[in-house]
Amino acid sequence: MKRSLIRNFLKKLAIFFGVGLSPKAPGTVATLATIPLFMLLNWAGPLVYMIFTFLLVPVGIIAAEVYEQDMGGHDRQEIVIDEVVGFLITMVWLPMTWQAILIGFVLFRLLDITKPLFIGYLDRKIQGGLGVMMDDIAAGVVASLVMQLLYSHTNWLGSQVLVN
Repeated sequence: MKRSLIRNFLKKLAIFFGVGLSPKAPGTVATLATIPLFMLLNWAGPLVYMIFTFLLVPVGIIAAEVYEQDMGGHDRQEIVIDEVVGFLITMVWLPMTWQAILIGFVLFRLLDITKPLFIGYLDRKIQGGLGVMMDDIAAGVVASLVMQLLYSHTNWLGSQVLVN
């Protein structure tokens, strides 16, 4: 009973509680659905943000693996926990501005869809839940590095208004 509850929760997490069932562009819809989570974690502070994102990586791997085992196939389009994690990685240590969210969203989706550099290699070569997650983690890391450069060397990401 307890094991099946955990398994069902993991399958729901894999599809981000139904977001992955979107009939059109589930990865893009999931990335959009992650924006409120980003905002909440950003508000909670960098330590909470980092711990949550760090813990979501292995849980996401397990969730994707469980979903694949139960539903068959590899990296099914409805599995979107990888987009959630990838976008959270993209946005780490960035201000909560509309510019940062927009540029981060576009950059992450571009890297996730086109899979340039080593991202495509990871997507093709690694199987199971780890394979589902690795290309999006890599896309998130690359996007985050670009975003950090933009944040530190331009004003493209806007300035955050702090509310006390």
